[in-house]
Amino acid sequence: MTRQSRRTFLASASLLTLGAATKAAPMQNEKSAVIHHVFFWLKNPKSTEDRDKLIEGVKTLGKIESVRAIHVGVPAHTPARAVVDASYNVTELIFFDDLEGQSIYQDHPIHQAFVKNYGPLWKKVVVYDSATV
Repeated sequence: MTRQSRRTFLASASLLTLGAATKAAPMQNEKSAVIHHVFFWLKNPKSTEDRDKLIEGVKTLGKIESVRAIHVGVPAHTPARAVVDASYNVTELIFFDDLEGQSIYQDHPIHQAFVKNYGPLWKKVVVYDSATV
């Protein structure tokens, strides 16, 4: 299995696992919901201070009005398997009602400040955006 397909599997599995959690934060129109899943790799992956600072920054994104739910996490200590990519340091999973909500998020001053202030901490970011079917 290629690295890309492992990442795709991880993103899909995460969305399925957290699907039930979205019921706690009702979406205006679940048929048009957009899920934004981001994985961050730190420049200093062994730095707990950098990881915690990034987590603090990611959590500020939940204050954006178009964010319906947010999950912030780190790799779980599950058994190693060929399909699991635990090479990232921090992840965020954000739920929006629709594409407009995701667009508001991208242009929002809180998001822009997040990228400016915390961007120097990461060396790589991978984003998976999906629409409900």
